Amino acid sequence: MAKGIKDKIAIIGMGCSHFGERWDCGAEELMVECYNEALEDAGIDQNQIEGAWFSTYFDEIGVGKSGVPLSTTLRLPNIGVTRVENFCAGGSEAFRGAAYAVASGACDIALALGVEKLKDTGYGGLPSGTMGTLQPLWAASGTAPGNFAQLASAYRARHKVDSEDLKKAMAHISVKSHANGYKNPKAHLRRLITEDQVLNAPIVAEPLGLFDCCGVSDGAACAIIASPEVARALGKKDLVMVKALQLVLSNGMESGYHSWDGSYFHTARIAAKKAYEEAGVTNPREEISMLEVHDCFSITELVTMEDLHLSPVGGASKDILNGFYDAEGQIPCQIDGGLKCFGHPIGASGLRMIYEMYLQIQGRAGERQLDNPLLGLTHNLGGAPAQNVCSITMIGAEGV
Repeated sequence: MAKGIKDKIAIIGMGCSHFGERWDCGAEELMVECYNEALEDAGIDQNQIEGAWFSTYFDEIGVGKSGVPLSTTLRLPNIGVTRVENFCAGGSEAFRGAAYAVASGACDIALALGVEKLKDTGYGGLPSGTMGTLQPLWAASGTAPGNFAQLASAYRARHKVDSEDLKKAMAHISVKSHANGYKNPKAHLRRLITEDQVLNAPIVAEPLGLFDCCGVSDGAACAIIASPEVARALGKKDLVMVKALQLVLSNGMESGYHSWDGSYFHTARIAAKKAYEEAGVTNPREEISMLEVHDCFSITELVTMEDLHLSPVGGASKDILNGFYDAEGQIPCQIDGGLKCFGHPIGASGLRMIYEMYLQIQGRAGERQLDNPLLGLTHNLGGAPAQNVCSITMIGAEGV
């Protein structure tokens, strides 16, 4: 019986570009920026890489459709490169492909890289409908802020949460993440904000205000992984190991039946349970050291705390306001600033999350370094609440 990939993969090198409005370069330069850091970190020659997985979402900038742009940009040694895309969880999907290749023995060393030049596409966070044979002038699926505002409304109704109390909890999330991102030189939005600023900001989609929404950025991140045996042969010590990797997709239940009330992410609850089982975690609230979650909107982070079985159902607001997920709290969340401060270059976000966990476990996170973190979890969500992809990756120190 399959038992998962716990401790079958070690991360030997990672890299991350500076995220922001990178008008100074193209997607190719962003790939090289993160790749060079990862290659130096791994201490290997690139000819030792035997396979690569490449994540990007939009095709408008010429880096979609195949793995060729990655292979040519990095001058990889004529190896297999697979281009992947799975909504906003593409970066995690690239990591999954590389991890499975190493765990299966198909590759000794593999590369996962994600990139997006989101600013170049003109994408502003809202879909724009185009007239055509199959698509009407308006976007029938709604906007991203609109969809997630409905999540907030459903959550508020189910748990009978006062509207102002929910807004205060969401404001705390934004203030916390900006305080963390302020300390991160690679973040896009490095600015401290106050609760009053958040609560008095323009409304985008009630109850989501300007600071409840993540920004639009360019960026890239990558990982080089190997089997533990190969990592040790390369002289690596105190390995950072993959403890679990789970992917769960909607099957239509949420939008097709009355069993789902719109107040949570069905996929995240399933993926979390599978990830904990794979990693051998029995009490996540006590065992997990830190989190990076897909905070595309503040309400997403709030609901996710319950979907990951960390806060009791209906109790996330209390934990948030009590500082449970602050940098000084029991489980720091978005210690690098999250999507709030990095923005969301779609193909890169999942790998950027893992990058922070990797640095923290190695004690290399600089001013934002936590005290002895041992086990980190990343949650990468793609799509809308009613139809989505949820990928969860857990990494930890050797021996955990």
